[in-house]
Amino acid sequence: MTEKERASARKGSADTYPAGSPRNRWLPEGRRGPMPWIIAIIIFLTLLAGAAALGLAHALIQMRGELAGGYTIQVIEPNAERRAAQVARITAYLKTERTVRTVAVVPERQLREQIEPWIGTGTEPGELPIPALIDVDLEPGTQPGRIASIERTVTAIAPGARVDAHERYLAPVEQLMRTLMWLAAALVAMMTAVTAAVVMLVARSSYETHRATIDVIHLLGATDLQIARLFQRRIALDVLFGALIGTAAAVSVLWFMGRSLAATGADMAMMISVPWRLTPLLLAIPILSLLLAATTARITVKRALERTL
Repeated sequence: MTEKERASARKGSADTYPAGSPRNRWLPEGRRGPMPWIIAIIIFLTLLAGAAALGLAHALIQMRGELAGGYTIQVIEPNAERRAAQVARITAYLKTERTVRTVAVVPERQLREQIEPWIGTGTEPGELPIPALIDVDLEPGTQPGRIASIERTVTAIAPGARVDAHERYLAPVEQLMRTLMWLAAALVAMMTAVTAAVVMLVARSSYETHRATIDVIHLLGATDLQIARLFQRRIALDVLFGALIGTAAAVSVLWFMGRSLAATGADMAMMISVPWRLTPLLLAIPILSLLLAATTARITVKRALERTL
């Protein structure tokens, strides 16, 4: 057969049996195999990891915004009258400081209610002296030198006073959350690589299984691109089926976890929840996985055909 006749045969085969034709569906239905269910598990775990990364990132941003510039002044003085006088002088000074946004003295009754589980009830105010607490919010961007000057003035008014920064207080928690966030992001990247590896293995296995059929189709005039499209279409449908199952399962779990976090009423728990504006990033994971699988299948089969022919 001359080159002209081969080209004519290929053209006739492509016109008579297009890649999407039922005649060319000689690849087995993937839903009967393990691949869609493996993809479903991978997508499920990827979405959970992605939600954890986004939730922790959102919590870190909120925590940073709420804790920035926050300080607590603890006035330690056994004598109630002197303690009250020191608190009044510190409060008056802070209200005149231009870098201070808000000043609030925590009521003693509220402090006693918080420590009741440890000291019990029935104690008189004079029996157990409780340090006075003053919550202070500084303006954003306050220079460290100015903060040090405020601390010196406070300790000059009340020698036993302690100034604690909220950021310093929760620094270990913030570091832990940041580590978990990057770990979740790394898991998303690993799961994406696993998806490509699974598709590559399935494409190679299916190619070797149908090697004889592929040779016959080649003799009939089919091109490498047409054969690669057959594999691409079949694997893309299998991945789509698995992605839908995995996404549905992940959405159900995330919805249940969101309701559980809301039921706790804890501020920290609500910070970790994924806001609605970030949900498109999660929904992009199965879409990108589908595109990755289709591209990987096509490239794998084309390279296998080039090595064979």
